[in-house]
Amino acid sequence: MLSYLFIGANDVDLSGRFYEAVLLPLGYIKENDDGRLVFSLPDIPDRVNGPGAVFIARPWDGNEAVPANGMMPGFRVKSRRLVDEAYRAGLCAGGTDEGAPGVRERYSCHFYVAYLRDPAGNKLALFCNAE
Repeated sequence: MLSYLFIGANDVDLSGRFYEAVLLPLGYIKENDDGRLVFSLPDIPDRVNGPGAVFIARPWDGNEAVPANGMMPGFRVKSRRLVDEAYRAGLCAGGTDEGAPGVRERYSCHFYVAYLRDPAGNKLALFCNAE
């Protein structure tokens, strides 16, 4: 079981606004934890330790955050409408388009997904498998 994601950011405030715009509509809550931002699900007893927690912070080694080639967190969304809304919110909060919302029949006839890059260049997917 996946416990958490740690996503490096060069500008934690800017990246925090992006993830706030994308994740809060999906039901996550935002907390500040010792200089890191933590987005977690409210019904998890130990929200900071997961499962499902998303940390946004400067890299621990002090170096610049750079996008990982091939790393892409995917967030399951309840509806296609919510995929569209979160995608637009992410763009308005400093993200960049990496693939507009739509069905990707390559995966299935119901796989509706949008791809974004956060302000640090990390790629993420917002997807829904419902019609």
